[in-house]
Amino acid sequence: MGKLKLLQGNEACAEGALYAGCTFFAGYPITPSTEVAEFMARSLPKIGGAFLQMEDEIAAMAAIIGGSLAGAKSLTATSGPGFSLKQENIGFAALTEVPCVVVNVMRGGPSTGVPTGPGQSDIMQCKWGTHGDHPVICLTPAYVQEIFSETVRAFNLAEKYRTPVIIAFDEIVGHMREKIEIPDKGVLPVEDRPKPACKPSEYLPYDDSKGDVPPMANFFEGYRYHVTGLNHGPDGFPVNASPRIHTDELRLMRKVEANRKEIIRYEDYMTDDAEVVVFAYGVSGRSGKTAVEAARADGIKAGLFRPLTIWPFPEEEVASIASRVKGIVVPELSLGQIIFEVDRCAKGRCRVEGIYRVDGDPITPSQILAKIKEVK
Repeated sequence: MGKLKLLQGNEACAEGALYAGCTFFAGYPITPSTEVAEFMARSLPKIGGAFLQMEDEIAAMAAIIGGSLAGAKSLTATSGPGFSLKQENIGFAALTEVPCVVVNVMRGGPSTGVPTGPGQSDIMQCKWGTHGDHPVICLTPAYVQEIFSETVRAFNLAEKYRTPVIIAFDEIVGHMREKIEIPDKGVLPVEDRPKPACKPSEYLPYDDSKGDVPPMANFFEGYRYHVTGLNHGPDGFPVNASPRIHTDELRLMRKVEANRKEIIRYEDYMTDDAEVVVFAYGVSGRSGKTAVEAARADGIKAGLFRPLTIWPFPEEEVASIASRVKGIVVPELSLGQIIFEVDRCAKGRCRVEGIYRVDGDPITPSQILAKIKEVK
């Protein structure tokens, strides 16, 4: 038995980061994510870590890239407009293969929008927010316990695949308090980035000759190497040779796409015999589960598919569901975004219906139940 605590989601996120070995946080206060920063500000000095409040979100993202290059597992947390400001440097981290974790506690938008209300309209920005082609891993926990464990997993994925990882959950889950268990050290696996075994003089930071994820040396440990946002060769210096650019960008995509089965996680609830399935994540997934249970009580064969990994998108799983049900209901706190991914994977094999809400309140189980009855 680990330690039991009553925590809000944002606090559980910070606890998960500390469990994973995070020793550096840089950020800028913004509702509704600020409690992550507050918790880290109190906790990191106690373990020899460092907390920096930066002048803006652009600098905060740059700072955690620098912290990671120096060997620290690094975290930032933001919401709404702050996530928009981080995009360019998220792309930089993807191309330079710097592991780091970015938390986006989603609220209503666009612009300042609804700072104190939930939203899920950043979900496509998580995938397509930066320019250029690059891999994206985005996790979408729905419970406070999950926020803890998925934050640990986010750091593990970032370290293992040398890539930024996004954790996206909404304001309700971020501010909800639930009892959680923080396991003893060693219960949950904690991974560290692959290290080079060669001499510093022989080190090539982007040498992919032995695999898609090159070993990563930390700065200030005797290894000197170049980091640039330009497409680069194995030594890190810029290249303009098109064959290398093409093959290297394919490698960046492949190191995530080729490991989809390890990266993608989801809750599959009562879908075996379901005729209607609710596809929902975050707080909408919580409402979806209650709606499914109510539908079952009414004799309707309903089920829930709740992704914990939204990117890479669980394409095969959605396609499989679509091939055996009458319809899929997609509730989301936006005017319709992730429904297009569900519809793309369903390929016309079943009816796909959305429920949208952007007024600062969650989608209720009764709304979802009504749609289930309509679709069945």
